[in-house]
Amino acid sequence: MTDKKIWEFYEELNEIVYVVDMDSHEIVYMNRRARETYGINAMEELKGKKCYELLAGSLMPCTMCTNQKLKTGHFLEEIRYNPFIKKKLGMKRTMVEEAGKRYRFDLAIDMGAGEWKDGEGEENEAMINEGLRISLSAPTPEKSINTLLEYLGQSLSSGRVYIFEEMEGGVFSNTYEWCAKGVLPQKENLQNVPRSVVRLWYQRFHMGKNVIVKNVESIRETEPEIYEYLEPQNIQTLVVSPLVSEKKIIGFYGVDNPPGKYLNHITTMFQIWGHFIVSLLRRRNLVRRLEEMCFQDQLTGIGNRHAMHEYIDGLHPQKSIGIVYCDVMGLKRMNDTKGHEVGDQLLIRASDCLKRQFDGYALFRVGGDEFLILCLQIEEEELEERVKALRADMKKKDAVMAIGYVWKPAITEDMDGLIRRADERMYEEKRAWYGREADGENC
Repeated sequence: MTDKKIWEFYEELNEIVYVVDMDSHEIVYMNRRARETYGINAMEELKGKKCYELLAGSLMPCTMCTNQKLKTGHFLEEIRYNPFIKKKLGMKRTMVEEAGKRYRFDLAIDMGAGEWKDGEGEENEAMINEGLRISLSAPTPEKSINTLLEYLGQSLSSGRVYIFEEMEGGVFSNTYEWCAKGVLPQKENLQNVPRSVVRLWYQRFHMGKNVIVKNVESIRETEPEIYEYLEPQNIQTLVVSPLVSEKKIIGFYGVDNPPGKYLNHITTMFQIWGHFIVSLLRRRNLVRRLEEMCFQDQLTGIGNRHAMHEYIDGLHPQKSIGIVYCDVMGLKRMNDTKGHEVGDQLLIRASDCLKRQFDGYALFRVGGDEFLILCLQIEEEELEERVKALRADMKKKDAVMAIGYVWKPAITEDMDGLIRRADERMYEEKRAWYGREADGENC
């Protein structure tokens, strides 16, 4: 089936046909119409090429990929606007299995080109509708945002699409980005940007306007601070729009280097997409709050039992691990004699000790007075040093805990068994502590 002679049955078909290896994403065949549409001169040019490179101009697999929905013997039908070739396509696709490999067979009918012309809004509307459709079909708000940025970047033939959000202290951080092939990501370099850099942009935002820069060199003298950020990124043109939630500007999003022909038609679309991005950010924040409630201990701020199970499920057995089990001494007595508020303060002091001495490792509150620390890829000597430092810290903060710990060079046995062993060692220390208390030695 993988022999190209099999696919050559479709060579002169007037519809677009291409075949993709679903596991490697490599294109194994394109018929004549497909090669003409995507600018391929010869079949040899397909060798080693990924579908997302040739069909979407992307550096990585498309976030809106439908491979997981395909089944042998069943066709998935949909109408899609392809921003890379500016065409609306009627798609029919299925999965073909042969010799242990899975292939995606795509047949596409060209439903019309998408040239931008003055006074025409039909293509704008199609782009907006398609962007909303594919982003809403993503399973999470995070994926919806990334899917939409990818679609905007491809639709507008731009180099980079990004979102900046306002953080504590009035600074701005680049929280999401999509980059075209050959464009260097900038997100890590654009964290905690001072408000003064975008001061003039915000003046326009407060007037309900977008920022459209048709030539970055034109702002060298008038906006030197923002120019210093833009020029090293090889940006010539850009469009930036505010993100407004409940009448408050919470950030902005933008597109770098869209072709000049789009600049006069982009304002309305940016306003619509801006409202949609804000709704996605609000959904994301809601999901994060729900996850915190589900996976975070509300008193101490560290993980709870649900978070512990999630973490353990993702562990790799070949890595070393240290397990520390702690029990806060005297909590019940303090709750009974001084009240639960005082007991809560004891738990907070104990968890703060754990955070200081095991910063960077996985901390969980697994019971009323019990804590668990999982230290992945830690050496035995370092684990012992951290436990020693914890003992000193908890005495200084008046938050004494019984401690039991184990270390393994690799996770070669059931994690429940390792945790139980650490728990047993903790219990031995706990029993000794209460024995000393009965003899008056802990006073």
